[in-house]
Amino acid sequence: MRIAIVGAGIAGLSLAHALVRESEDRADVHVFEAAGRVGGNLRSERIDGFLCEHGANGFLDSEPATLVLVDALGIGDRVLPSNDAARKRFIFRNGRLHPLPGGPVGFLTSPLLSVRGRARVLTEPFAHGRPAGDESIHAFAARRIGTEAADVLIDSMVSGIFGGDARRLSLRACFPKMWQMETDHGGLVRALIARSRTRRASGSVGAPAGRLTSFKDGIEELPLAIARALGSRVSLNTQVIGLAAPDAVRGEWVLTLGTGSERSADIVVLTGPPGHAAGLTAGFDHALATTLRDIPSAPMAVVCLGFDGGALDRQLDGFGFLVPRGEGVRSLGALWDSSVYAGRADEDHALIRVMLGGARDANAPSLSDDELLGIARADLNTTMGLTTVPMFTRVIRHPIGIPQYTEGHLDRLARIEERLAAWPGLFVAGNGYRGVAINACVADALPLARKILRRAEIDRGQSPVRLEGGQSPH
Repeated sequence: MRIAIVGAGIAGLSLAHALVRESEDRADVHVFEAAGRVGGNLRSERIDGFLCEHGANGFLDSEPATLVLVDALGIGDRVLPSNDAARKRFIFRNGRLHPLPGGPVGFLTSPLLSVRGRARVLTEPFAHGRPAGDESIHAFAARRIGTEAADVLIDSMVSGIFGGDARRLSLRACFPKMWQMETDHGGLVRALIARSRTRRASGSVGAPAGRLTSFKDGIEELPLAIARALGSRVSLNTQVIGLAAPDAVRGEWVLTLGTGSERSADIVVLTGPPGHAAGLTAGFDHALATTLRDIPSAPMAVVCLGFDGGALDRQLDGFGFLVPRGEGVRSLGALWDSSVYAGRADEDHALIRVMLGGARDANAPSLSDDELLGIARADLNTTMGLTTVPMFTRVIRHPIGIPQYTEGHLDRLARIEERLAAWPGLFVAGNGYRGVAINACVADALPLARKILRRAEIDRGQSPVRLEGGQSPH
């Protein structure tokens, strides 16, 4: 069976690796990547002694699938856990940085929220029940813990994760575990009490939810290691510009490459942004393409700034900070990368990454380098009192950026699956659908690989491929 994967981001590479292993190398898997490198937005650049991440700077080690992949690739010795300081996070409000409270006592005494706002959070067990239909993250938070907490805590968190607008993003699509907690227990406090009881029964009280983790030379080590394992199965600088569906004359998928040549496949998986997938499917399924285009993205800009550590106006002693809406700061927040991981700068220097753009400021990434640097420096002065001139700068733009799971996202996914059912052998994957994080893309790879192999064997009328552990994909 010939399986063509379009896109060599973490989703496409993880899927290709899972397909090779699950088929015991019997599947003819090939990855086509338009760029001259793998990894998509996962890119780590070391310049003048600073290690600047273009996108995500790590993954939580609480997801087994990613750790299993790391082990299979033989790069466990390259894993770099974040420093303990990374657990300390800040929110900028009312003109200064506030540590994010670490527990009930800290929350009750923190000036991050007003006394009234803190009191409203305590009434969470008595909040109104969920309304019918999809609910935005902000509406959920305002209903359960109050408008002020939703505006300050939840709004800034959503900006940090999605670069998004909490008033538009779907709770169930973005935070399914939180939605399930309310479904199962009727509220967040009741859910936390139930979880605490479960942990006591299992002896895992106090077990961390996960530690942010990367690699010694940056997060790009992961896609590079997968690409090495796949070898010649990955073709770089090979753009897929057209896709033709099987018909009565040609019972196979045909990919048209940027060189003008064609490649045939029994299975095609589109792993790029939904908008790219829409462009490839529009010629044979207008409804599918339209629904794919309905999944928007938030453009982002990353401004890396390196400093002489001895000249900083304050010590970098945490993960960084986020900024809620309405605080007079254009940046979404900043990551103190040299505080998060060892080796991002030498011990005499410091590295900060400022995030700009997102769903509420989509034009920011189109500004010039000088304009973005000016905004980043002004915002660091406002938030941190940082007036030191950086000795290193790097501006990175992501015109497509982070997918936005707006209200109705799960309904869109259902329509996409319904349309894909009409085209056996066509699949979509990536962070535009079931999770934006690295862990989500990696965790999705194995079940999708098994689904693909099952589909391929059914189509060919062959015996099912035997999966690891002696299981059948059926």
